[in-house]
Amino acid sequence: MPLKLNKKGYKRIGEVSRLTGIAPSTLRFWEKEFTQLKPAKRGGQRLYSPQDIELIMCIKDLVHHKGFTLEGAKRELSSKATPRTQVSGIIEGLEEIKKDLQKILNNLEKK
Repeated sequence: MPLKLNKKGYKRIGEVSRLTGIAPSTLRFWEKEFTQLKPAKRGGQRLYSPQDIELIMCIKDLVHHKGFTLEGAKRELSSKATPRTQVSGIIEGLEEIKKDLQKILNNLEKK
């Protein structure tokens, strides 16, 4: 079942939980523990951006697969921290490239 996105690509906590395999209570706890994880809150709902979801998957990998403690995961993320705006810029650039490639593909299919 595909997850529904709103206009800006944000997902609610239940959708993020299903996508990541992390319980909503754990997601709320991680918000308190990891200062980088800041979902938007509108109308009483947490709205996670694609960057938030990427960070959650990174935390999950560190804690669940690589055996880091939460403190160790915090240190690891801090040492490799990339400013959010830089990450957002990279993602936007990749989305533009994807659109351009899709246009090229559509033009090739017409011929």
